[in-house]
Amino acid sequence: MAPTTEIQAAVPTRTELPVVTDPSQVAPADARALSKLFFDRLAHLEEGTPEHQYARNTLIEMNMSLVRYAAGRFRSRGPQEMEDIVQVGMIGLIKAIDRFELAREVEFTSFAVPYIVGEIKRFFRDTSWAVHVPRRLQEARVELAKATEELSSRLGRKPTTKELAELMNLPEQEVVNAMVASNGYTSSSLDAAVGGSEDGESVLADFIGAEDTDLELVEDLHSLAPLLAGLDERDRRIIHLRFVEELTQGQIGEQLGISQMHVSRLLQRVLTRLRQGMLTAH
Repeated sequence: MAPTTEIQAAVPTRTELPVVTDPSQVAPADARALSKLFFDRLAHLEEGTPEHQYARNTLIEMNMSLVRYAAGRFRSRGPQEMEDIVQVGMIGLIKAIDRFELAREVEFTSFAVPYIVGEIKRFFRDTSWAVHVPRRLQEARVELAKATEELSSRLGRKPTTKELAELMNLPEQEVVNAMVASNGYTSSSLDAAVGGSEDGESVLADFIGAEDTDLELVEDLHSLAPLLAGLDERDRRIIHLRFVEELTQGQIGEQLGISQMHVSRLLQRVLTRLRQGMLTAH
């Protein structure tokens, strides 16, 4: 009977858990076996007790390798951001531990990894914006997406801004701001190919914007300014009366005390001079 007693003494009772000196150094294979034991005891321990806290903390440290494994999928990020990814992944691990039950008859690793990866992806979704957007609008965008999905399912149509504002308990203008902010989450290159185009070579830039003729006007005015400054006072006045005050040649003649025919000849001469000056400038 003595050997039996020794074996029983070596096996933890329902009120005992093995002492793991450094849980973070436990090999993954051993962590899987120990995790089952700790989860079984965790289910029978009262939350808030030292025993419960020890079991939970040990589970977290023993399974940190799952976080490092999941974070490895995003190793293309810089080392600084990887630290944030691991921290966020730890949140997913803790959530998985708090929600796992042995009765599910699935390996904890299979249960936990989706939680960890999901938390990391949520981190990217909430922080990776193409342009800077205030934090409150980033958060409102997430709530807006949830509210839109819920109302669309309930109403069978796209909800109005007023309906969204009522559900989100926000002013309508704040909902509109969240909608506008959503446009800052992603950006596309102007050289990005657009599918469905007939030539198969169209890019996004071909479909947005238009040639601004006013820009050419600005350039022309810039070139014209020194030419106008070179005119004598009478010629500048004729130009001003004709193109700024928009008087007729007859009205200009009355103001200058000359005939309409004379105004016409003077105007033609000045415009020809300006035109030649513009051609030379370009």
